[in-house]
Amino acid sequence: MMKRALWQGLLAGTTGVLAMTLGEKAEQRLTGRPDSHVPARTLERLTGMREHSGRQPVPVNLAMHVGQGALLGILRSVMAQAGLRGPWSSGKFAVVRVTSDQILENATGVGAPPQTWPRRELAVDLLHKTVYAFVTGAVADALAARSGPGPGQRHAAMRPGRRSDVGPPPRGR
Repeated sequence: MMKRALWQGLLAGTTGVLAMTLGEKAEQRLTGRPDSHVPARTLERLTGMREHSGRQPVPVNLAMHVGQGALLGILRSVMAQAGLRGPWSSGKFAVVRVTSDQILENATGVGAPPQTWPRRELAVDLLHKTVYAFVTGAVADALAARSGPGPGQRHAAMRPGRRSDVGPPPRGR
């Protein structure tokens, strides 16, 4: 399961980043919002790279933007392999995506807590991260479904709902 989750997650996460980036570029054309250089600044701080003032190097920005999204896709794929699929799971994953950004950006001093952001900026960021999460989830779910139901889904099929009187399905199924 884990080997499948790895390659499927990288594919799902990269697809999610592509969708998020296309959405961001469309939104920026409409609103005039400039590119963010926070990903590059965060990666520079995390790795000890030489920091650039002002405009950040595009390859560094892309490396962080795509790399973080691809790696987090592995987690969403693990969720799908376990049977945590569909919109509820993608919604949970959206929170993980935003939390990952916030931990890295705030720990490095590059970012500030979202509650301090202008509301419009926060709304735009949450929208784009939600697009990422749901596209990544759709791809991860579709790839995982090719292997059949996950353990959690098999358990739920025994008797729907969370019930203390229903044990797990036998191993090896």
